[in-house]
Amino acid sequence: MNKRTVKDLDVKGKKVLVRVDFNVPLSKTEKGVISDDSRIKAALPTIDYLLENGAKVILISHLGRPKGEANPEFSLSPVAKRLEEIYGDNFHFFDEDEVVNDKVKEEVNALKEGEIALLQNTRYDKQETKNGEEFAAKLASLADLYVNDAFGTSHRAHASNVGVASKLPSAVGFLIQKEIETMGKALEDPERPFVAILGGAKVSDKIGVIENLITKVDSILIGGGMAYTFLKAQGKEIGKSLLEEDKMEMSLKLLEKAKENNVKIYLPKDVVIADKIESGVDTQIVDIDNIPTDKEALDIGPKTAKEYAEVVKNAKTVVWNGPMGVFEIDEFANGTNEVAKALADSDAITIVGGGDSALAIEKAGLKDKITHVSTGGGASLEFLEGKVLPGIDSIDDKEE
Repeated sequence: MNKRTVKDLDVKGKKVLVRVDFNVPLSKTEKGVISDDSRIKAALPTIDYLLENGAKVILISHLGRPKGEANPEFSLSPVAKRLEEIYGDNFHFFDEDEVVNDKVKEEVNALKEGEIALLQNTRYDKQETKNGEEFAAKLASLADLYVNDAFGTSHRAHASNVGVASKLPSAVGFLIQKEIETMGKALEDPERPFVAILGGAKVSDKIGVIENLITKVDSILIGGGMAYTFLKAQGKEIGKSLLEEDKMEMSLKLLEKAKENNVKIYLPKDVVIADKIESGVDTQIVDIDNIPTDKEALDIGPKTAKEYAEVVKNAKTVVWNGPMGVFEIDEFANGTNEVAKALADSDAITIVGGGDSALAIEKAGLKDKITHVSTGGGASLEFLEGKVLPGIDSIDDKEE
């Protein structure tokens, strides 16, 4: 990785603006309560390093989609409360609806070495998501240095990442460094066999990933709703299962391309079917050739799960992105859970690309057994597609 990291900066006595990803899930039943603080925990190594090395730390993050105006529903105050529990009197929350104003500037200038501040939701300013020059300049005016440690938003060019990085000496934090190094090595120089497991609803979401991985992996295991477009394209009856008719031809091309590259593509051999997607419905397991016209397939079946687990067992590198079925409902969660277990039991380097797969790993309590669970859903997907992530691309390169 040729980007400067936080360790390449001299931070003592400096004001360091840090873009973190505190877009945490909030409890649906208790107002202002964080239901999962793992994103906050993930940012602590970078924050702690800066504090220990005498920086004055100014944290910025978005939360939800307040659409460019101050909205108490998307206030970062629950996050502030959590940070106060961690850092006590060294922590300050500058709760201003304009995010940056004269009062915030004064308060930032009064910070001492080893103190830490959090500004209000960057998306309270409508310029944030448009990478507005004026808002980027306001943020940059607060600090001497900039560190981006929010991998989850690195695929977006916003004022708080790309905009600020163009105005201050910049580096990536430990979280982004780990993301780039772990996923980068897996894609560029993997230990083989290298297996990709792809699921989720739509082929269209994963075309770029499949095209990029076909030239890198040894096999691809396909599950989730996207599998049925492949199966239908091969002439199978899929009943009422999810189908992207306009992607059938593309599916056949991808299968052809895989063959040319000696990549084995696995598709489900059996599936769990039901009348509708809801809890408590009657389910049946059928072979892939026996899906009734009036039912829909909502998970891979046990035979498929076993085969996929076997492939994982023999792998040395595994990348997983997207669930195998409608895993939010217990009746259709088995395939995803079995894949999660196979990864946890594996000796391979296992990488789970954010979003639903990360959620499934969390839910199964297997996070500690995975080499790397990515913190970014969309960002990890674009990384796997081989795309340039603007939030990382805009960071200063290391000096040779």
